[in-house]
Amino acid sequence: MTFDQPAQPPLTAVAVINALRAVSPAQDSKRVADLKRFFKTGLGGYGEGDQFLGCTVPQTRVVAKRFRHLSLDQVDELLDSPWHEVRLTGLHILVDQFKRAKTKVLRNELFDFYLEALMRGCINNWDLVDTSAPTFGQALVEHPRKTLIIGLSKSPVLWERRAAMIFTFAHIRAGEFGVPQHIAMNLLNDPHDLIHKAVGWMLREIGNRDLEVLRGFLAKFHTRMPRTMLRYAIEKLDPDERKRWMAR
Repeated sequence: MTFDQPAQPPLTAVAVINALRAVSPAQDSKRVADLKRFFKTGLGGYGEGDQFLGCTVPQTRVVAKRFRHLSLDQVDELLDSPWHEVRLTGLHILVDQFKRAKTKVLRNELFDFYLEALMRGCINNWDLVDTSAPTFGQALVEHPRKTLIIGLSKSPVLWERRAAMIFTFAHIRAGEFGVPQHIAMNLLNDPHDLIHKAVGWMLREIGNRDLEVLRGFLAKFHTRMPRTMLRYAIEKLDPDERKRWMAR
C-alpha cells in the first residue's frame, strides 16, 4: 500500500506571495491602516508610499520557514516587492540562509547580496533593517570592512546609516566595542530620531556587557548626544545615575 505524500510548495517568489495572501485573505482594512500609520507611510514620512498586506510578523516567519531553501534570484524578487511583508519574508529567508551557511566564503557572498539590496533601497524601514542587520553584521566581524561601514554611516540614505549602526550589534556580541563606538561617534549629530534610537540601543547593549565602556563613552559625549539617544543608552542604569547623565 502506498500513500500520497503531501505536495511541496513550489520554490518561487510567486508561491511565497500567495502563501502570505492566504494567511491574510481579508486584508483587514483596519490593520492595514494601523500599519501604514505605525510605519509612517504618509506624505513626507520615512515609509512614504509603502504598502501592506496585513500579515503579522509571526505569520511572515511561518511562511519564510516553509520557503527557507528559496533560490537567491527568487529572494531577490521578494526584496523588490512593493509589499512590506513580502520584503520582510524575503529577509527572514535570507537571514536563515546566512545562519545555516557553513563557510565564511558563502556568508560573505550572502552579505554582498544583502548589501546590494540595501543599496538599491529594498531594505527601507527600521523593522526590515533591525530584522536582518544584526545577523549580517557577523560577516563584518569575520571579514572586517571598516571603510564600508564608515561609508554607510555617512550615507545620505537613512536606512544605510541605521544599518551601519545595527551591523555593529554583531561586534558587540563578540565583545568588540571599538567599531560600534566609532560608528556611534559618526552619528552623534544625525538629524533623524530613528538614528538616535539605533545609536542609543547599541550603546545600551555595550553597557549590558561592559558598563565601564559605556560610562567612558558617556563621559566624552553625553553633552553632545540628542536626548533620545542618551535616554536609550542609559535605560538600564540605576535611576540616580540616569538622572546624573540626563542633567548634563
